[in-house]
Amino acid sequence: MKTGILFDLDGTLLDTLEDLRDATNYALCIHGYPIRSLEEVRRFVGNGAENLIRRAVPAGASEADVQKVLATFRPYYNTHCRVKTKPYDGIPEALRILAADHPIAIVSNKPDSAVQPLCEDYFPGIFALGETADCPRKPAPDMVFKAMQAIHAEQCIYVGDSEVDVLTAKSARVPCLSVLWGFRCRADMEEAGGEHFCEKPEDLVKAIADIERR
Repeated sequence: MKTGILFDLDGTLLDTLEDLRDATNYALCIHGYPIRSLEEVRRFVGNGAENLIRRAVPAGASEADVQKVLATFRPYYNTHCRVKTKPYDGIPEALRILAADHPIAIVSNKPDSAVQPLCEDYFPGIFALGETADCPRKPAPDMVFKAMQAIHAEQCIYVGDSEVDVLTAKSARVPCLSVLWGFRCRADMEEAGGEHFCEKPEDLVKAIADIERR
């Protein structure tokens, strides 16, 4: 029985942070709010677009204002999500090696309308799933189970870069490999219960093989 490998997208396979910052700041500016720094946006991402905007607007903003900023952010990001975004060095090569022996899928809390064009551009042929109305976002395990079913995997290893990914793997009762080149630090993931870590994309294949042997 082959083990499926499921990947988070932002901060794991793709460096999307600058495009996310630019789209966030565009939406904030349109509605008269101060912009956010790259490091602030790094802390805000990971739980979907709505939570990103909730964290980005100033404290005390009304729910109606949050929704207005979000309504500006979504279409702008969808059409500007490939300006500065790129795969991390070594990721395309690692995926090619892994795909020879494993079914692979991508699961992201990013809206599915952005996930699909990004994955078609950078990772064609790999099943990808983003946030949709009928599938609860991570850390709920639903995305993991849906992706496993799509790639016909009865077991999997989940790979991500944040505490949300650690909690997602726990919810799905699958092993988690936490990568250290993304949007969160090791301490955040250890606090969430992370146990397996990978420092560089060139070590990814070996790190996954080590978990498989356990």
